[in-house]
Amino acid sequence: MTDNQTMERFIAGLPKAELHLHIEGSFEPDLMFRIAERNHCKIKYASAEEVRAAYRFNNLQEFLDIYYEGAQVLLKEEDFYDLTMAYFTRISEQNVVHTEIFFDPQTHTSRGVPFAVVINGIHRACRDAESRFGISSRIIMCFLRHLDAASAFATLEEAIPFKSIISAVGLDSSEQGHPPSKFKAVFDRARDLGFLTVAHAGEEGPADYIWEALDLLKVSRVDHGNRSLEDSNLVKRLADTKVPLTVCPLSNLKLCVVKDMREHPLRTLMEHGLMVTVNSDDPAYFGGYVHENYLAVQQYLQLTKEEIVQLAENSFMASFISDAERERFLNMLREYVKTFAEKN
Repeated sequence: MTDNQTMERFIAGLPKAELHLHIEGSFEPDLMFRIAERNHCKIKYASAEEVRAAYRFNNLQEFLDIYYEGAQVLLKEEDFYDLTMAYFTRISEQNVVHTEIFFDPQTHTSRGVPFAVVINGIHRACRDAESRFGISSRIIMCFLRHLDAASAFATLEEAIPFKSIISAVGLDSSEQGHPPSKFKAVFDRARDLGFLTVAHAGEEGPADYIWEALDLLKVSRVDHGNRSLEDSNLVKRLADTKVPLTVCPLSNLKLCVVKDMREHPLRTLMEHGLMVTVNSDDPAYFGGYVHENYLAVQQYLQLTKEEIVQLAENSFMASFISDAERERFLNMLREYVKTFAEKN
């Protein structure tokens, strides 16, 4: 067995968490067409193959146009259940033992789909996945930043009856021209209600957006954060405070945030002492789930086994879980590394 094959096998079995996953972005074309047929919905693509062929993007907005087109077929609780369970089934094969799932209620409520339909379908799948696969999970509700703050406030109010099953609120969608400061009051209200906060920042937007996310939204994690390297003071702050970055390598490549995976900043971020995690973002659209993202950074950035283990450890350290759960996962990781070494 070659060194590459050994590393691939090591990564495949590595216990890990995923912290940056948009459930609508895990919508595989085949499932999209099955649900569209079930709901008698028409979409502008003639086949699953045609959808896959359309998955070529030059920027975030071009991706979002296709992303929202696919979401149109999600109408009933069973649709959100099937979508979420399909994701769990996929990651159960990659030894993801914990996941924190983003969902975008405004994408659905704006079409007349009740908030409760969306969250109940996702939450039921989370419960069943824990029973079936042993995967623990948390749910994070995101506001669409291209919409106004009033819409975000209305969505937050809709979430209050479901507060016990929503761990945090986040901020996603088109970054350019929509700084975190636009949503400061909404996030203040969310924190007052007891929600944790995260936000997409520094993917296409500047390093200043990361400062805003930290100082104004008071986030516990920064989603993406690639462009933090443009500001040495920001790098120092992130390193000192250990605020995690949920980095998405294949997403960055597919959306042309980086032109070549060999140029991805992940290794540099790690070398500066930042708490970096590896995630898939929108795996159905970007050509890879967590395993494929780990493989890509290992192969193209020549990460060592120790660095790969550090990324997995970071994923648990950055998770919104109890200390007891964290220690259980870290022990699972340590035991895996030890056993793999003894057998190889």
